Amino acid sequence: MPARAHPNPAPASRAMPEPELIARAAAGDARAFEAIMRRHNQLLFRTARSILRSDPEAEDALQEAYLRAWQALGGFRADAQLSTWLVRIVANEALGRLRRKSAEVIPLEAAMAAPDPDIQAALAAAPQQAPEHQAQRAQLRGILESRIDMLPQTYRTVFMLRAVQEMEVAEVAQALGIPESTVRTRFFRARGLLREGLASAIDVTLPDAFAFDGARCDRIVAGVLARASMRGR
Repeated sequence: MPARAHPNPAPASRAMPEPELIARAAAGDARAFEAIMRRHNQLLFRTARSILRSDPEAEDALQEAYLRAWQALGGFRADAQLSTWLVRIVANEALGRLRRKSAEVIPLEAAMAAPDPDIQAALAAAPQQAPEHQAQRAQLRGILESRIDMLPQTYRTVFMLRAVQEMEVAEVAQALGIPESTVRTRFFRARGLLREGLASAIDVTLPDAFAFDGARCDRIVAGVLARASMRGR
């Protein structure tokens, strides 16, 4: 859909209230949609990444989902949060790709049948021990991410949204279209599948898991705007 001009519009800003950004973006304002993307990029990348377990595939899925969302934005209703609506679109795009690839989900129980001595040693290390603290934190973060990747997909996405993104149970339920009781059950089972030795590292490393740096944010935004231009948005 070609962009339509607003009468004497001020430039869209990431600080602008979300309802105004939505209205502008739905009318074709690329700057407004860019602000929306930058506001929700980390959450939505982590959603796609939790399903596809691949950074490049997650980025590509997110860009396609954004284009779909932009086209449908005029029909968005404020009875749900925009973030929840976007999570659902991104999850559907990622799940569709997963089904098309017939990707195999690796059960955590099988993957962890043989304990890794190096991982056990890393988990046993005192995280605050100087001067190795930063190196250990980075190592533990990598271990945590790899173990989250091993979770069955239905548990992994719930865990990512609840534990990493700290979304409320009701928000996750609405975004994924499942009952709140199912969210609680899947989250409980996901934590149970993460072995006991990893549990002590979760609180320390979760804020850093699947880091979303500025370069990735810029790359996704640029990709969406380029695709939108090619499709005559």
